[in-house]
Amino acid sequence: MRNRLTHWPLCLLLGFAAAAASQAADGKNRDGKDKLPDAPRVNAELLSEIAQAAPAARMAANAPQTEPATQGSPASPRLTLHEAEQMAIQHNPRISVSKLMALAQHQVVRETRSAELPTGTAALTAVQAQDASRISAGALTASRLFEHAGAGGGFTQLITDFGRTGNLVAWAKLQEKAQDANALATTEDIVLATDQAFYTALEAQALLRVAQQNTQNRQTTDNQVSAYTKSKLKSTLDLSFADVNLSQARLLELDAKDNADSSMAALDAVLGLDHLVNYELAGDEGPLSAPPADAAELVQTALEQRPDLRALNYEQQAAVRFSHAERGQMLPSISASGTVGSVPIRPAQYYENNWWGGIGVNMKIPVFNGFLYSAQAKEASIRAEAAAEQARDLRDRIVRDVRTAWLAANTAYQRVSVSEALLAQANLALGLAQTRYDLGLSSIVELSQAQYQQTDAAMGNTNAQYQYRLSLATLNYQIGAIQ
Repeated sequence: MRNRLTHWPLCLLLGFAAAAASQAADGKNRDGKDKLPDAPRVNAELLSEIAQAAPAARMAANAPQTEPATQGSPASPRLTLHEAEQMAIQHNPRISVSKLMALAQHQVVRETRSAELPTGTAALTAVQAQDASRISAGALTASRLFEHAGAGGGFTQLITDFGRTGNLVAWAKLQEKAQDANALATTEDIVLATDQAFYTALEAQALLRVAQQNTQNRQTTDNQVSAYTKSKLKSTLDLSFADVNLSQARLLELDAKDNADSSMAALDAVLGLDHLVNYELAGDEGPLSAPPADAAELVQTALEQRPDLRALNYEQQAAVRFSHAERGQMLPSISASGTVGSVPIRPAQYYENNWWGGIGVNMKIPVFNGFLYSAQAKEASIRAEAAAEQARDLRDRIVRDVRTAWLAANTAYQRVSVSEALLAQANLALGLAQTRYDLGLSSIVELSQAQYQQTDAAMGNTNAQYQYRLSLATLNYQIGAIQ
């Protein structure tokens, strides 16, 4: 039944043409008056073109917008969102840098802890000299020189510095935790950038398909109007409008192609590739789920899970421990030291024994150094307060960003349903406009406007769907839920 309804304007047109030809063959009408002017001859080939073009235009207007070939060729590698995220985590240089910095900070912890461990040294010494000769210039360990050979060792061990070294070790450990959290934050940044680049490229490819479909529809309309014009059923003005619309559709397709290529290049850069790879992107085509209903719960989750906030908290705690360590410089430090050795080759008249050794305890008490230690302690304390304010500022920004992302996700979700309804209405309007134009009840301007609105609605619907998916990815990043 639908096919019959689709072809009835064409049947009516053919009936009118046949009646005009029959009346011209009779010569005169019933009143015996002169015969009517000859109707334009309808070429059978042109009628065939019209018969093929009109239904094709209506079918193309109602066809799904994702049928034309995608940007990627059949040989293009297929890439899903999860595969893209894993590839970026493995190959993006920013993640490698953050991991290396975390490893370097771990060595800083070992360096700082070394002050709590004993230090041992060994020495071998051989001297050839004029026995009992005096040093007249310079300095050695003794004023008289003897020919001898000996070996020995020594050690030093910190007993206590009243917590300064312990605070320095704690500071280094907290800095290591902060660096680890920063590395995780960098990973989440790259995952979000990958999601953004992936959805942007996927959206660009979908818009390219819409543009290609639009070009095909305009080409079909142009062919139809051209056939009408050749059969003297439409004016050349209609054909000019159709040609202009076709040129605009081709320009739109060129812009969409350039946007798709640029988006793919941006995705390759995020994936850590130094060359161009045109992937066939496989997006999630399942039904869209609504965003979370409670923004307050999302805010609490973000304050607990955001790695960049954890990093600032660790840095603030580290700054506090460092300020305690700087104050500890004004306290005494107590250490033990010892040494032992042997002198097997020696002049006997000067060396009574062939070994030597000793052990002792030393206390170092700072008295005055121009207020250096007090100024350093004050500086560290002020920096600790500044770090606490930076952490508070980030907490405030996280609350704002989570609420903003939640509102954006809700708005994007509502836009999806509205754009789908708009697309359905635009498809219906285009079908009616095409029928009215075929019947001669409207001008090419009305048909062109309906085609433009349908294309704009199709692009808006495509944009709304991928923007909602991107808004969900942004919301997950803001609450620290990116895995």
